[in-house]
Amino acid sequence: MFEVLVYLYENYWRPDACPEPDQLSRKLSAVGFESDEIQEALSWLSGLNGHAQSRALLDDSSSRSLRLYAPQEQEQLGAECIAFISFLESAGVLTPALREFVIDRAWAVGAGPLSLDDLKIIVLMVFWSLGEEPDALILDELFVAPEDRLIH
Repeated sequence: MFEVLVYLYENYWRPDACPEPDQLSRKLSAVGFESDEIQEALSWLSGLNGHAQSRALLDDSSSRSLRLYAPQEQEQLGAECIAFISFLESAGVLTPALREFVIDRAWAVGAGPLSLDDLKIIVLMVFWSLGEEPDALILDELFVAPEDRLIH
């Protein structure tokens, strides 16, 4: 599923540029994705689009909250993903509402624990669904593997 999401992110810079689900499914199949992978991604995207309709996700930057994770969430996300979400929140990239949006979409994946790379794709897709792009430093954090970074 995540390969399909990355393909969509790279080829359709905005969600409204994507074709309707039936046509998108045919295009993804023509590119070589498996039908079960396509259906899983389209189902996940449907939930993503449902949340993205609310612009309030971007407008609650002044609110503060403390997030306690339920044991099931800790198991689904894993310590590394929870730490990364906290990092993004402390950096001002994720508002509390966006954090919950990311957690909801991570929960929708179903299989846990989620890898950090998969969580990063989810974060990208959340911003993509809102028509937003994180700043360059955060994009670097989301795309570049730590061992590939240049230290100055």
